[in-house]
Formats: sequence, structure tokens, C-alpha cells
Amino acid sequence: MMEETQIVEKAKDFWARFSNQVIYIGSAIIVLGGLWLGYTNFILAPKIAKADDLIFPVEGLFDKMSQTGFSKDSINIVLNGGTDVTGVLKIASTYGNTPAGNRAKYIAGACYLHNGDYANAVKELKDFSTNATQVQSAAYSMLGDAYAEMNNNDDAFTSYKKSATVNEKDEFSASEGFFKAALFAETIGKTSDAIELFQKVKNDYPNSTHSKDADKYLAQLGVLN
Repeated sequence: MMEETQIVEKAKDFWARFSNQVIYIGSAIIVLGGLWLGYTNFILAPKIAKADDLIFPVEGLFDKMSQTGFSKDSINIVLNGGTDVTGVLKIASTYGNTPAGNRAKYIAGACYLHNGDYANAVKELKDFSTNATQVQSAAYSMLGDAYAEMNNNDDAFTSYKKSATVNEKDEFSASEGFFKAALFAETIGKTSDAIELFQKVKNDYPNSTHSKDADKYLAQLGVLN
């Protein structure tokens, strides 16, 4: 009984000393929660919907261009827009914090790469991030190509390896990434890294289309199979 009385007295004492702070904190949480809900429902959601409406047409043009070939005119339309579409550069800058804005960065990076504008390709692709590992793998591979063209060999090599490791469970994508990294390592004189990566392709992905090619390069490098 005495213990219960002491607990009650302590609770009363705590409330007397800190009731105002508890009320202030609770009110702040309620206000912040309301502000967040308002931002999500009335600002962010319409922004995401608007970005999606803008990205779909230009994504269609980009997909078609990827199949039929890249030209200066079509790249310009995708980047800067035309009569019927908004360019990905404007979408990325205006809606960069939305999924569509992020996809616009990927498309912009690919277009710049095909256009030979490697500095801007790096700028766009460095900021690109997605949970779709196959797409992220492709972005790292393109980033590696851009760095390589700029003779930034260390960043190129790192990007090629990231292209493989970000999607390591996918046999084709991973083996392709490691193989590409190995080829580049050999090109820039990183022979030990090249051998290690060729062996990884052969050992970890023996059924991949790149395994036999890795065998061939290991033989050329004097490594016994």
C-alpha cells in the first residue's frame, strides 16, 4: 500500500513539474503532423501527379529513340522540349524531388552521353537514384562511360564496378558489369584488378554469356584456367 502511495505521489509530482512541457510537446506533434498531412495531400501529391503527366510523353520519345537511334534533333527535343512535350531538363529542375523528376535525370544523362556532352552526363547521372536495380546498374554503366571519355579513370572504374554490384543477384547484369569493369581495368593498366574481375565472372557466373569471354581474356593474360 505504501509503495502504491509513493508511486502516485511521484506521478503527481512529475505532472506538476512537467505538465506544461508535455502539453507543449504534444501540441507541437499534433501541429507538425497536420502540416505534414497538408503538405503531402495538397502540395506533394499534386506535384507528383503533374510530374508524371509531363514525363510520360518524353519517356515515350526516349524509348522510341533508343530503338531507332539517337539523332541531334531528337536528343534536343527530349532534353529541351518541343511543341507537344516538356523537356527532361525542365522536369528534372522543377520536379527533382519526385520519382518522375528523378527519371528525368536518367534520361538527360543518357541523352548527354549520346550527344558527347560527358560533363553534363556525369552531372545528371551522379544525382540519379532508384530502387530499380537494373536501371541503377545501367546508370552506373553510363556514368562509367562518361568518366572514361573524360579520362577520369578512377571514377570510371569505380562506376563500372558499382554497375555490377548494385544488381549482383541478376546474373546477366552483374556478369556484364564485372566483365566491363575488367576490360576497362586491363585497358588502363590495372592488370591485377582485371584478372580478379575476369575470374569473378568465370567463377560466380559460369552460365553467363560473359563467362567464356572471361576465360579467353584470362588465357591472354597468362592465367591458367
